[in-house]
Amino acid sequence: MPAPPSADTLRRYRRACDYLAAAMIHLKDNVLLTEPLRPEHLKPRPLGHWGTCPGLTLVYAGLNRLVAETGQRTLLVTGPGHGAPAIHANLWLEGTHAEYDDKLALDGSGLAELVRRFSWPGGFPSHLSPEVPGVIHEGGELGYALATAFGAAFDDPGLLVACVVGDGEAETGPTAAAWHSPKFTGPGDGRVLPILHLNGYKIASPTLYEAMSDDELTAYFTGCGWTPLLVDVRDADDPGVPLADALARAHAQVTGPPPMIVLRNTKGLGLPATSPDGTPLEGTFHAHQVPLPGAARDPAQLAELDRWLRSYRPEELFDADGVPAPDLLTVPPEPRLRLGRVPQANGGLLRRDLPLPEIEDFAVTVTGRGAVDAGPTEVAGAWLAELVRQAPDTLRVVCPDELESNNLGALLEVTARQFDRDVPGHTEHLAGRGRVLEVLSEHLCQGWLQGYLLTGRHGLFPCYEAFVSIVDSMVNQYAKFLKMSGEVAWRAPVASLNYLLTSDGWRQEHNGYSHQGPGFINQMLTKKAGTARIYFPPDANTLLGTLHRCLSSTDLINVVVAGKQSGPVWLSPDEARAHCRAGAAVWPWAGHDGEADVVLACAGTTPTVEALAATDLLRDAAPDLRVRVVNVVDLLSLCPPDRHPHGLSDEAFAECFGENVPVVFAFHGYPSAVHEVLHGRPGAQRFHVHGYLEEGTTTTPYDLLASNRMSRHDLAADAATRARGWSSAGGDLARRFRQQRDAALASAYRNGEDAPEITGWRWPR
Repeated sequence: MPAPPSADTLRRYRRACDYLAAAMIHLKDNVLLTEPLRPEHLKPRPLGHWGTCPGLTLVYAGLNRLVAETGQRTLLVTGPGHGAPAIHANLWLEGTHAEYDDKLALDGSGLAELVRRFSWPGGFPSHLSPEVPGVIHEGGELGYALATAFGAAFDDPGLLVACVVGDGEAETGPTAAAWHSPKFTGPGDGRVLPILHLNGYKIASPTLYEAMSDDELTAYFTGCGWTPLLVDVRDADDPGVPLADALARAHAQVTGPPPMIVLRNTKGLGLPATSPDGTPLEGTFHAHQVPLPGAARDPAQLAELDRWLRSYRPEELFDADGVPAPDLLTVPPEPRLRLGRVPQANGGLLRRDLPLPEIEDFAVTVTGRGAVDAGPTEVAGAWLAELVRQAPDTLRVVCPDELESNNLGALLEVTARQFDRDVPGHTEHLAGRGRVLEVLSEHLCQGWLQGYLLTGRHGLFPCYEAFVSIVDSMVNQYAKFLKMSGEVAWRAPVASLNYLLTSDGWRQEHNGYSHQGPGFINQMLTKKAGTARIYFPPDANTLLGTLHRCLSSTDLINVVVAGKQSGPVWLSPDEARAHCRAGAAVWPWAGHDGEADVVLACAGTTPTVEALAATDLLRDAAPDLRVRVVNVVDLLSLCPPDRHPHGLSDEAFAECFGENVPVVFAFHGYPSAVHEVLHGRPGAQRFHVHGYLEEGTTTTPYDLLASNRMSRHDLAADAATRARGWSSAGGDLARRFRQQRDAALASAYRNGEDAPEITGWRWPR
C-alpha cells in the first residue's frame, strides 16, 4: 500500500479544489491566471454557492483519506447541492470526470472545459445533478439528503453513506424527522454518517443551529439517538487534522448509538474579509452565493477577485500545461474506491428484476360480472406477501403507519415492521429486521424509498390518497432527476417509484372533508410523458395486473389509485391483464352492441360502480337508449399518441368513444385532469366529466357522491339529457332520476345510512 499523503499534500489538495471551485463560479477563460484578469475572462452570469464549497472539499478530502486508509466502500450524499463546484473539483482531480467524459481530462484542456462548463448553457447546472458521477441526490431540494442516505444504506451492510447536511437544510421538517432514522436500521443494513456542516448562515440570516451551544447540540442529537462528535475547525492551523480524527473515531465505533459529526466551520473560508465597498464577506451570509458578483462591471471588484484567486497560488498546483502536480493525484484512493465511482451511485447497474408471482394464483374467481365482492388491497396484500417471501433482500414497503388500515396486513404475516428499539407496552409485528418501514412521516418514506431505488433496489409506497401530497415537492424533484438521468448515457435504468394510493376520497365520508383530496393526480400530470403513469384499476384482479406491470417497470413514477373496501370484481385475471395492456376498453357485456347514443365512461373503483349502476337505471327506464360503457384503467391512454407513449391510437380511441357521440365520464379525481389529458383529441368538447368538486363532510357514501354530482342518478340524468336523439324524452328521464336521487338523500338524512337500494345494488345477471 502506498504511503498516505503528507499533511502538506492534503492542504495543497484542498487549496487546489478551492481554487477550481472559485474559478468555476467566476471564470470562462484565463483559468490559470497566466495574464491579468480582465472582464472578458469572466462569466456574464456568475452562478454558484461559494459559502459551502471550502467545507465540502474539507469533508471530501477527509473521506478520501479515510477510504484510502480503511478500504471502506463509501457513498457521499451532499445536502448542500449548490456547493457543486467543490464536488466537481474533487471529481476532476480524482480522475472520475475524465472516465465519463474525455473532454474533462486531467490536463489544461480538461481544466478549462471544467471551469467553463459549470453554470454555462449546455454545461453543468449550478447544483448537483444526474450528469455528475457519484450523485444520487441533487441537493437543491432542501431537507431530503439524510432520508435519502438512509434509503441507500438499507440492505447493504458493507456500505458507509456519508451525508453532508447543511445547517440551513437542517432547519427543515424532513431533516428533523430524518434524525430519527437510526431507530429503523437493522443488523443487515449499512451505516450512515451524518456530517452537519455548521457554518452559521443561510442566504441572508443565521441558522437555528448556529444559535445552539455545544451543550444544546449534544443534548439534542443524543436525544435523537446519536453519539455526536463536535469538531470546531474555525481556528485550527490545519482543519483537516481534527476532522480526520473525528472521521476515524466515527468509523471505528461499531457499537452503541451511531456517531454523527457536527462540523463547525467558517462560512466561505478563504474569501477576503470585506468587499471593496466594505461589505463583510468571509464568515458572513454575504459569502453564501457569488462573493463578488459585479466584478465584470466594477474595476474595484475585478481587482479584488484577481487578488483572491491568486491567493490560492495556482501556479504551484498546476504546471504550465494545466496538469495537476503529481502529489495532488496521490490523495484520492485507488480507482475502485473513489467516491465518484461507487457502484451504488449508478444503482441501475446493480438492479435485478423482481421474481413477481403470477397473478392467477391470487386472483378472485369470477362467476359473473360483479357477482363476487373482494377488497382490492386485501387481495393485493396476499400477492405482495408472496413477493416479499421470494425477494427478501431487494424489496421494501414504506408506509406512514397505514399498512393495516389499508388492508395490506397480509404483508405482516411474512415480515415485520423494522424497528431497532425496545418499546414498552403492547406492540405487534416489530423486529430489528423486516421488509416494512412504517413511520408517520411521508417525507421520510419518500426519502428512504428514493435512496433505496437509486441504489438498485425496488419498493412500494402505500399511502392515504389525501396525504400523499405532503411529498409534492419531493416527487417534483425526483421526477426531474429521472428525466435528466434518462438523458445521461452512462446512467442505467432504476426500478420505478410506485405509489399505491388507498383510502381514497370517495370512501372518506367517515373521516370527512379533510381526508378527501385527489390532487396528487393533477400534480403527476405536470410530469414529462416519459416519467409519469397514472392507473385506476376498477377491481381486485385489475389491481393485481397493474401492480405486476408497475413493479416490473423502470425509470417511471407509477401512481396506482385503488379502493380498500370490498367491492365487485368485474374482470377475470386474463381480462384484467388485457385491460391493463389496452389502457381503456369497451365493456361489451355492460352496454349495447353497435352504434351508441351515449357513452358512459368511468375510471376508478367507486366511479365504475356508479357508472354501471347508472347504466342499469337507463336500461330499465329507457330500453331503447343505446349505451356504451368504457372503462379507463390507464388515465394517460386518453392522451393523443403524439403526447404520451401510452396514448391510444386514433383508431382505438374511436372504437372506445366513437367520433360524434356524447361521453359522460365518471372520474375518480378532479374533472380538470380528464380535460387536460384529452387536450388535442378531436371533439374533446363532447366529454362531460363528473368528478370530485371539493364538496364533502362526514356523511354517508351516497351523500358524498351526490354532493359532487357523481351519484348514479346524476350520471344517468346527464346521459339521458345528452344522448343523441333523446333531448325531449331525456329531459323527462333526467327529472325522474333526480327525484330518485333526492329521495335517496332524504332517506340517508332521516336514517343516518344509505338506503338498501343503494347499498344492496348488484349488476343484473
